[in-house]
Amino acid sequence: MLGLAAGVPLSMALASCGSSGPGTSGADATYWFLSGPPQEGIRQGAVDRFNQANPDSKINTTTFQNDPYKTKIKTAIGAGKAPTIIWGWGGGTLRTYVKAGQVEDLTSWFDQNAKVKDKLIQTSFAPATVDGKIYAMPCETVEPIVLYYNKRVFDDVGVEPPQSWDDIMALVPKFNAKNIAPFSLAGQSRWTNMMWLEFLFDRIGGSEVFQAAFEGEKDAWSNPASITALTKVQDLVRAKGFVDGFSSITADSNADQALLYTGKAAMMLHGSWSYGIQQAQGGDFVPSDGLGYMNFPPVEGGKGDVSDAVGNPGQYLSISAKASAEQKETAKKFFTDGVLDDQEVKDWIDSGGVPILQGEQDKLKANKNADFVSFVYDIATNAKVFAQSWDQALQPTAAETLLDNIVKLFQLSISPQQFADNLNAVTSS
Repeated sequence: MLGLAAGVPLSMALASCGSSGPGTSGADATYWFLSGPPQEGIRQGAVDRFNQANPDSKINTTTFQNDPYKTKIKTAIGAGKAPTIIWGWGGGTLRTYVKAGQVEDLTSWFDQNAKVKDKLIQTSFAPATVDGKIYAMPCETVEPIVLYYNKRVFDDVGVEPPQSWDDIMALVPKFNAKNIAPFSLAGQSRWTNMMWLEFLFDRIGGSEVFQAAFEGEKDAWSNPASITALTKVQDLVRAKGFVDGFSSITADSNADQALLYTGKAAMMLHGSWSYGIQQAQGGDFVPSDGLGYMNFPPVEGGKGDVSDAVGNPGQYLSISAKASAEQKETAKKFFTDGVLDDQEVKDWIDSGGVPILQGEQDKLKANKNADFVSFVYDIATNAKVFAQSWDQALQPTAAETLLDNIVKLFQLSISPQQFADNLNAVTSS
């Protein structure tokens, strides 16, 4: 399983949308996925259409917020009570499920269903593959991390979007002087902080820096480029680059998004899915062209390719090995006929998403979100390396250590070298 995919083209709150849950009996398949607009409605819509067309092989759904889901699904799988269809991000977490015999090997099924496999962007299969075998169905959208900015705020302050790391640091005091947070950040969620390191590691040292850590090379996190990246993050924190109280803001609440579209923050580093959230919740912010976006800028003297992207090459659906034969067949039928049907593709594009299907450029260009979806498509297709989010690429134990230490790094309670030492201890072979 690769940590990097080259050149990708292209509340515990529970809200039930069905009667499913651990231990549900009967022939109906079960499916858990993330809540929140606009993604939840799109996912549920695909299931509703499938159920209407297949009344004898239905799917019952249950939704969770992002962070609670990560805990709930791992607990359910470990207890042998997973839903039939397991939504996820692939990568290191999927590998642990495979090693524990908890998910179905789909390799032969894909071989027998070439029409399903061939319509998908082929590099999206990397996070779904473990030791040469496929254990998940790539689905939904390609999701690079994007640097967003509020055009209105920039115009009011009289500054231009940053073209380099030095520009970012120079903008910080200008926004602070106007009582505007330079960057919104939902630091309590941890993975949001991680996006900063992902880009800085890449832009300073190139994609090989994290790849070495992913592959377990000894002392990989102590690479001089890594230490420089960790230091720059703390420089930004000390300069008050992030909104006051960022460590108490959660991504699940979308409070970080609101800070940007209400003009209380000038910029935000977040996934491409953020566009749909701001469009749904930000009033006229997106329709009136208030939102700007760009790929992360270069760092002076850095070795990384400025086309490189980080984020999610796709989302992934696995089938529980504990499901009944009938439930498994329902899941596979859903993979064939329900996932990424014409209406779902339209819905993703309408929300600002780029489906992981080949040959969708005309649909992207014809959509109301043409500028943004074409921008995302260009990032994905032009990236020499599209790195999977670190907390998904790494094994869960190492990922948890990573996230905990990222919090400490942003709180300035550990040094860059201490961060490196702590990560070396859990990733070095």
